[in-house]
Amino acid sequence: MAEITVVHLLRHGEVHNPNHVLYGRLPDYHLSANGRMMAAAAADFFDGRPVTAVFASPLERAQETAQPVADRLGLQITTDERLIESGNVLEGTSVTLAGLAVNPLKWKYLWNPFTPSWGEPYKQVAARVWQVVGRARETVRGQEAVCVSHQLPIWVTRLAAEQKRLWHNPSTRQCELGSVTSFTFDGDDLTGVSYAVPPRQPVVDPDRAQ
Repeated sequence: MAEITVVHLLRHGEVHNPNHVLYGRLPDYHLSANGRMMAAAAADFFDGRPVTAVFASPLERAQETAQPVADRLGLQITTDERLIESGNVLEGTSVTLAGLAVNPLKWKYLWNPFTPSWGEPYKQVAARVWQVVGRARETVRGQEAVCVSHQLPIWVTRLAAEQKRLWHNPSTRQCELGSVTSFTFDGDDLTGVSYAVPPRQPVVDPDRAQ
């Protein structure tokens, strides 16, 4: 009889970003007070579950989300570069894609939303994250693993696992800050995908930004 294994993709908590910068892979973007609360809620969510490995993106916000989970479970964080945020040539700007659409100097980045032309190809993102899911599954056979990553990588990985098209409207992503997307395997076969948002109490933070 095959073993049931669950790999959870945990999105990092809210980031302190008062200037609303598209921070992407930029360094020194840390969790806000609400983000730290989300990380604590994730630790509560996984407490008591048979989680035996924690993996995380190298970016600060992911590491800071993973730490309370690892501490609660008595585990070390394994950093895996493949969980990092998607590459984006627009990182460091403080504008939205809608705003870019009316800026001729940026049009060269917007010609193909299906790839997308402004960043790392969706297929490449999904492939690298799925490799980590496979690594986690092999590491914890018959138990559970947590992998802390970012919204777009988690979402396109889910789309790929469900055999859906990867291009999408970002507003339709079911991947809130601090949420958990879980993949259940029977042996090596994916048998289910589920989604949950650990309950938490919001913190009043005047500098909060998503």
